[in-house]
Amino acid sequence: MTQPPNQPPHGGFGAPQDQPPQPAGFGAPQSPPAAPPAQGGFGAPQTPPAQGAFGAPQPPAGPPQQPQPGYGYPQQPQPGYGYPQQPGPYAGTAGPYGQPQQPGPYGAPQPGYGYPQQPPYPGMPGTAPGGPAGGGPASRKRTALIIGGAVAALLVVGGTVFAVTGGDGGGTKKPVARHSDDPTQSVSASPTASGGGEDPDHLNEGRQAGEAKVLWYKPAPDAPASGADAPGMWVSGDTAVKAAYKQVFAFHAGDGGTAWGPLTFPQKICAATTRKSADDKIVVAYMNSAGDHAKCNQLQQIDLRTGEKGWSGEVADGGLFDSALTIELTVSGRTLMVGRSQSGTAYDIDSGKKLYDKKRYGEACFPAAFAGGTGRLIQVASCAVGTSGEHEELQELDPATGKVRWTQKVKKGWEVSRTYSVDPLVVYLTNREKKVWNISTFTKDGKFRSQVRVNEKFAPRCGWAVLERELQGCQGVAVDADTLYLPTDSTISANEIVAIGLSDGREKWRVKAPGNRPMTPVKVEGGKLIAYAQPSYDTGGQVVSVPVTGSSHTTTGLLRNPKGAAGAENAFYDGVVDFTGGRLFISSGRLSGDDDSKEKLIMAFGN
Repeated sequence: MTQPPNQPPHGGFGAPQDQPPQPAGFGAPQSPPAAPPAQGGFGAPQTPPAQGAFGAPQPPAGPPQQPQPGYGYPQQPQPGYGYPQQPGPYAGTAGPYGQPQQPGPYGAPQPGYGYPQQPPYPGMPGTAPGGPAGGGPASRKRTALIIGGAVAALLVVGGTVFAVTGGDGGGTKKPVARHSDDPTQSVSASPTASGGGEDPDHLNEGRQAGEAKVLWYKPAPDAPASGADAPGMWVSGDTAVKAAYKQVFAFHAGDGGTAWGPLTFPQKICAATTRKSADDKIVVAYMNSAGDHAKCNQLQQIDLRTGEKGWSGEVADGGLFDSALTIELTVSGRTLMVGRSQSGTAYDIDSGKKLYDKKRYGEACFPAAFAGGTGRLIQVASCAVGTSGEHEELQELDPATGKVRWTQKVKKGWEVSRTYSVDPLVVYLTNREKKVWNISTFTKDGKFRSQVRVNEKFAPRCGWAVLERELQGCQGVAVDADTLYLPTDSTISANEIVAIGLSDGREKWRVKAPGNRPMTPVKVEGGKLIAYAQPSYDTGGQVVSVPVTGSSHTTTGLLRNPKGAAGAENAFYDGVVDFTGGRLFISSGRLSGDDDSKEKLIMAFGN
């Protein structure tokens, strides 16, 4: 379920730092844990940052913090450059996975993007990169751009699972495959302004030679004063689709005209598959009522190309402590995984047919989170919670059958907080007690491959979660077959993107942001890294490319946004970003509910 803005994200980017013993990670039912790798676990632990934005690891389960806004959620403290590393989580003497690790690269914790940092957990100075971002009400209007297109929200109970007792998850009802009625009139004001070249806010005035233009933009629909979720953003062909509060909108990518809909739901949207299926299907979840005890258990499939509503259904509760108060949705191939707090149910995303359940297994192991993509499905399980043998397990499942392909047991005290990539598998682990973190990579068959060993502070952008563990909630990071790309920490000035080899966890090269503003990776495409540089108060944002091979790694401008739109570009609440078809799309990930803010829902830039 989308979390309120300005909340500290779980685990974060960054080279591993000295970290204490680490807990077991993802766990999938069935296969026995793989033997610990010869080298230290995921990565050497590091001291958690004060509370960082984009990607500081999440603090231990504690009272939820107030969401915080945009661009740079305050970051959690990050471990110091040379903290000695501690044994890893994955069974071994060092790193989480078991092999000795070298001292972590990060330096002392520092706040992210200039927001005041709040302690992630009571009495805790901060969390590692990748965790939740701190910040108070003053930061709620800042922009946090989350790179779009690769995020999959997943439901899980955070590290120290609240449910300490078991029972086998119970059965789960299969969604009833039925077509929904045609959408009714929107219950809130639908976006209407600025399409087809209109520019009522004069954002393109004074545009200089070489600057792109604002192609179109739409105002946000009315939302409650307390705010509302606006999860996901999907670009399908020439259609840009956006969910917000109780509606899903679709616009023509070139001019902003209405493509279809909007589709309206009886209650607020609470979760979405931010990754679409190969045939452009998504599933959104909405609440079953407006009461205090409402559950996020109503599913609706949507065809992004046509706006047609497909099958729909209700997610049943599991066993004791395994509810659908909140759920997380992820897609792998044609499989939709619906995660509850202690179990998961898989469906065929095209038909709604139930495929299988993932429940308690082995030594009181409960599925806690899922991450999917490119035909891979990763599961994290919490095992023996509340006992001396408490740990986590990381597993890969066959998306079609749920069969366990391999299992990795994580060391006690460590939890798998994020997955920066599923293929190849790159995970971020945290140790709440030791306040350290680690980034590790794995081979296709689940064997430990390397841990990040770069003496640097990184600042990926992560979503916020306290009771849930959004494995795929971190953005501002990119991964290809051999390299991990992480942005260094910077509050307002130019930063760098560091390319880190997956084979050894060491730096390959780095590139500095153009101008004087930070930039973050978006994706790797056509042998080039695509990155987005943030706007300043008097300069528009930029999209650049960087060759990932060869000896020269300099930026080449792809899109330079107009100065007149800098204020609007920098004001998206918990923003989502995607660059596709030569156009840059930015949308809000959360609506503030402030009637005086003239909040925008989505903007498109292009030449």
